[in-house]
Amino acid sequence: MNWLYLIDSFDGRIGRQTFWIAMGAITCAELLGHFLAERIEGDKLNAIVDLAFAYPEFAIAAKRGRDRNMPIWVPGIFFAAGILLDLLTVLGRAGTEDAPSALALLVAVPFTVLGFGLIIELGFRKGTPGPNRYGPDPLAEP
Repeated sequence: MNWLYLIDSFDGRIGRQTFWIAMGAITCAELLGHFLAERIEGDKLNAIVDLAFAYPEFAIAAKRGRDRNMPIWVPGIFFAAGILLDLLTVLGRAGTEDAPSALALLVAVPFTVLGFGLIIELGFRKGTPGPNRYGPDPLAEP
């Protein structure tokens, strides 16, 4: 598995197994970052950790979306909403956990719904059989 390709490129396609392994590894690293951020600073540093992991997570999701023949803007909307929520937190405009701001709720509710849809679409549904406009089938025999 070429990790640099997985987290730094938007080209090509990946299968479900590669998607889950890559997202699992990135999520473990991100959780460690959140654990450390919580001990050091709190919400703002947690949001910065989220921002740092947005790019590699988006690269992985984009490649998996391409395997599903999905345009890149679909997972792009999800990651843009996540970045907006993190920026609101860093700027102090997201409110608190007990009383989130109206703007944070306006972004968070559709963000959550789209996130569940993407988990199903990217994580559980088969990719497009054979080559598609984004490249060869990752499961095809060489």
